[in-house]
Order: sequence, then C-alpha cells, then structure tokens
Amino acid sequence: MADFVQQVVAGLGSGAIYAALALALVLIHRATGVINFAQGEMAMFTTYICWALIENNGWSYWPAFAATLLIAFALGFGIQRVVIQPVASASVLTIVIMTIGLVLIFNGLAPLIWSAEIRAFPSPFPNETWQLGSISISQQDVGTFAVVLALVVALWAFFQFTKTGLALRASALNPEASRLVGVRVGWMLAIGWGLAAVLGAVAGILAAPTLFLEPNMMQATLIYAFAAAVLGGIDSPFGAVAGGVILGVGLNLIGEYVDFVGADLRLPVALLIILVVLLVRPAGLFGKPVQRRV
Repeated sequence: MADFVQQVVAGLGSGAIYAALALALVLIHRATGVINFAQGEMAMFTTYICWALIENNGWSYWPAFAATLLIAFALGFGIQRVVIQPVASASVLTIVIMTIGLVLIFNGLAPLIWSAEIRAFPSPFPNETWQLGSISISQQDVGTFAVVLALVVALWAFFQFTKTGLALRASALNPEASRLVGVRVGWMLAIGWGLAAVLGAVAGILAAPTLFLEPNMMQATLIYAFAAAVLGGIDSPFGAVAGGVILGVGLNLIGEYVDFVGADLRLPVALLIILVVLLVRPAGLFGKPVQRRV
C-alpha cells in the first residue's frame, strides 16, 4: 500500500506539467477549433529565455520566471496576430500547417541562438524529500503541483470574474454573437493565445530541471499533454487539468506494476490512450458529445 501511495504522489508532479500544457492546447482548440502543434516548441523556447535570464544575466529564479511569463504572453499574442490571424478564414488544414511550420521555426531557432548542448536547469525547490512513515514525498513534485494549481485557480478566477475573461469565453463559444455585442473577437483570440503560451512556459520551466534543457525536451511532453486533453475532453478546461493528473498518476502506476511497460514504453501507452478514447468516447471523460443534425 505504501508503494502505491508513493507512486500516486510522484505522479502528481508530472501530471501537473501535463495538465498545464493540456490546458494550453484546450484554450486554443476552444477558440480556433485546431490543435496548436507548436505549443511544446513554444514552451521550450520560452524555457530557454528563462534559462538565459538566470544564467547569462544573473537574475534570481522567481523574477526570471515572472519575466518569462510576460515574454511568453507577448510571444503567443504576437503569433496569433501576425501568423494565425491572416489565415483565420482559411481551412483548418491551413492553420494546422502553419502551427507545424512554427514547430520547425522554434526548433531551429533555439539551437541557433543557444546551441543544442544539453544543459542543467535550476529548480526553485529543494531536491529533498519529506518522510511520512515509509512514504517519501519529493519537495520538487509538491512545489510543481502547487505552482500549477495556483495558476489554474488564477485562470479560473480570471475567466469567471473579469470582463476580459468573460469576453474570452464568449468569443470562444459564439464569435458571431460576440461581435454583435461589441466584443473585439480578434483581440480576444490573441489574448487566448497569449494565455496558452504562458501555460506552456510554466510547463516547460517546471519540467526542465528533470528533463534537462535541450531543443527537443518538450516533444514527448506535448504527446502526454495531448493524451491528457483527449482523455479529459479536448473542449473542457477542467477535463484538461483532470486528464493531466489522471495520466501522470496512471502512467506511474502502470510503469510500476506492469512489468513489460517500465519507463521506456510510457509514450506508446499515452498514444494508446489517445486511440482508445477517440474510438470509445471521442468527447473525453468530461467533454460534451457534439450533436450534429443530418
């Protein structure tokens, strides 16, 4: 039983990272109807920016963290206005191809600017554990979960209690009606992209101490996040968070108790989860099935 609890607690840290990136995917999907395949590479790029502020400019961790989130917001906002908005009326395939192009751009820019060398990334949390009987709780996992939880609560409050948040929700659900009541839908979508980039930056920065910093660090994490979003419901922000936590804990338990899986086959398990959910319940655990009239 102690080993089971140990794996659950350890899975919460990785699950929180998947949840943050999955929520970013859901925000953009709700607004545009497409998946931003560049979300992971944008997260990687902003993580490099945070590293540069700390290592090259001598900033302490939390000021660099806050500055990176502001830069990430500006990056996401700018990409929507400059790259996505001009093709907003084009087909979904066109927008998807644009996001794939962004993957190549950011993956090429990062080693060009900072080199492809694998680097250690500092963590703000002690690399120590708390002991509760026979259970060891990583302070880094707890800190990661707490930061993501605080961010999710802040976003929930933003969407529930601010005029901009309500306008964002309205723009995502019914852009035509929103325009009729004076909402600037284009700007709202850009803010949504900015917020998604912030979530991605948080995921990248919190994952970097474990994954190490290199240009491909977020590619597997993006697949896990996509699996979490599909599992919870690609149109459900709550589902994205719940799916991330469930996936993080579930993969830990599978890796521990299913001998042939281990650590090396967790990615295929995530892909299998995507396939099964799309076949059995395409709306996910918390999404609402779409009703179409024939």
